[in-house]
Amino acid sequence: MSFELPVIPAAPVAPAAPARDAAWERAARWAVRLSWISLVYMGVEGGVGLWQGLAAGSIALAGWGLASFVEGLASVVVVWRFTGARRLSDTAEHRAQRLVALQFFILAPYVTVESIRTLIEGGHADVTAIGMALTATSVVLMPLLGKAKHNLAQRLGSGATAGEGTQNILCGIQAAAVLLGLAANAAVGAWWLDPLIGLFIAFVAVKEGREAWRGESCACC
Repeated sequence: MSFELPVIPAAPVAPAAPARDAAWERAARWAVRLSWISLVYMGVEGGVGLWQGLAAGSIALAGWGLASFVEGLASVVVVWRFTGARRLSDTAEHRAQRLVALQFFILAPYVTVESIRTLIEGGHADVTAIGMALTATSVVLMPLLGKAKHNLAQRLGSGATAGEGTQNILCGIQAAAVLLGLAANAAVGAWWLDPLIGLFIAFVAVKEGREAWRGESCACC
């Protein structure tokens, strides 16, 4: 009667870190360039979105504008991550990833409270052509930036860059939702859609923040 020892499965092998060669250095420089482009656009988007959101009484548009400033902070973190000696530092990568994750949580409390208050009080947002034009632009531009950063994140092995790209893609999705709410309010007076979209923005921010903190930023979103 033969006796066989149980087979112990091999421990999972961690994926090898990408080689930090000339191609990696080029990708790092491109990550910084795209972050600077994002930072400039986020400043414009956030300022105009907040201005028009407050002027029109749209919590979704104002919240989306504030989210743009949060995304701008993520761009600053990535620029910091790949500047100087930090470019080759694994410690800097870990810190940058956590900083990007924290920024997802900055927005959620304000948007949640204001959205609930608007639903209870029945606040009606005014029509804003500037806000609609701005969100339509972001629907097109932000997913393109996010996809480019995800491609770079895979080459760099950078969760921080992937998190920033995810924020850009979320910005485009949120812009589409805000645009829908603004259009519905202008067409049929669906004022209640605006605060509901605000709650959606808060929910997504918390979800993505938790995943980014655990290092689960989507690289193929």
